[in-house]
Amino acid sequence: MKIAQVAPVFERVPPKAYGGTERVISYLTEELVRQGHEVTLFASGDSITRARLLSAMEQSRRFDARDHEWLMYQTIAMDQVNSLATEFDVIHFHTDYLHFPLTRKLAVPHVTTLHGRLDLPQLVPLYRHFHDIPLVSISESQRLPLPGANWRATVHHGLPSDLYEFHPQSEGYFAFVGRISPEKRVDRAIEIAVRCERPLYIAAKVDKADEPYFNEQIKARLNHPLIEYIGEIGDQEKQRLIGNAAALLFPIDWPEPFGIVMIESFACGTPVIAYRHGSIPEILRHRATGFAVSNQEEAIAAATCIGEIDREVCRKEFEHRFTAKHMADNYLRVYQQVQQDYESAGRRIQ
Repeated sequence: MKIAQVAPVFERVPPKAYGGTERVISYLTEELVRQGHEVTLFASGDSITRARLLSAMEQSRRFDARDHEWLMYQTIAMDQVNSLATEFDVIHFHTDYLHFPLTRKLAVPHVTTLHGRLDLPQLVPLYRHFHDIPLVSISESQRLPLPGANWRATVHHGLPSDLYEFHPQSEGYFAFVGRISPEKRVDRAIEIAVRCERPLYIAAKVDKADEPYFNEQIKARLNHPLIEYIGEIGDQEKQRLIGNAAALLFPIDWPEPFGIVMIESFACGTPVIAYRHGSIPEILRHRATGFAVSNQEEAIAAATCIGEIDREVCRKEFEHRFTAKHMADNYLRVYQQVQQDYESAGRRIQ
C-alpha cells in the first residue's frame, strides 16, 4: 500500500526524549516500511526514518502551548498533504482535529488516530459536527466520552520487539518516568517510595506550563534522601532505569488514554503499579503484570509485595499484545476497512 503518515510539528519523529505521539508514529512508520509498504512521513525535516520524508519545517522545536506559531507550520504541512493526496491509497492523520475540514475535500480514504484525552466538554460539539470523520482510539476507555463519534477501531500502541531487553532481576528501587504535572501525581510516587523505604528515581520533564506546580508542590519533596530527580531521558537511559527497577510507579489522577510507559516497562520485564483510571484496566493485568490500585494504601501494599509478580510474564504480555508488528497489522486492517468504505460510498454516489 501507499500510505501517508501525518505527524504533528511539535517534535522530531522519533523524539529525542519525551514525546509519546511522535514515538508511536515512528514505530508504526518503520514497521510498515519493514513490511514492504510505500510510506511517506509528513514531519519535521530532522526526523529519522526509512520512509520518504516531507517536511514543513527544517528543524523541530518545542513550542509554548500558548504560542500559536506552531499553527503556521502545521498549516503548511496540511497543504502539502492536500497537494499530494492522490498519490496515496490511504492517509493516516495524527494531528488531533486540525485537519478535519481538509478531509471533507480529500479524494482518498483517510483515518485519524486520536492520541489525547477526550473528556473535555468543549469537544462534544466539535465531534458532533465532524461525525463522519473515521477515527481510531488508542484504548476503549479513551472513546467513552464521545460515543457518537465515527469510531472504526481501537488500536493499542506497540513498540519494536527488540527496542528493550528483558531484565530478569531488579536492583530494588522504584522508577517514575514521563512528565511532572498535576495529573501524573509524582507526589504519590514519592510517598509510596518513602513509606516503603525504597529509593525512587524520577526521570521526567517539566513543561513550561507546569513549572509553577513543580516549584510550589514538588521541588521541596525532591530533597528526601531516598528521592533522586534525573530529569528527561532518552530510550537508552530509559531502558536501564526501568529495566533495573523493581516496579514502575504510575499513580495517575486523570483518564489516561493509553500510557505508553507501561508497555515499555512490560518489555523490560518490570511490573507496574498504577491507579485504576482510564486505560489502566485494559493495559495492565491486575496481579499478572502489576497492580491496579484505587488509593495510596492499596498502592503501598502492592509495592511491598511487588516481588510476587513474575517478570517473565510481563515480557510475554508485551510480546503477545504490544509489539509494533501487532500495532501495524491492526492499522492495516483499518486502512483496508476505510478503503472499502470509501469505494462503497463512491459506488452509491454513482
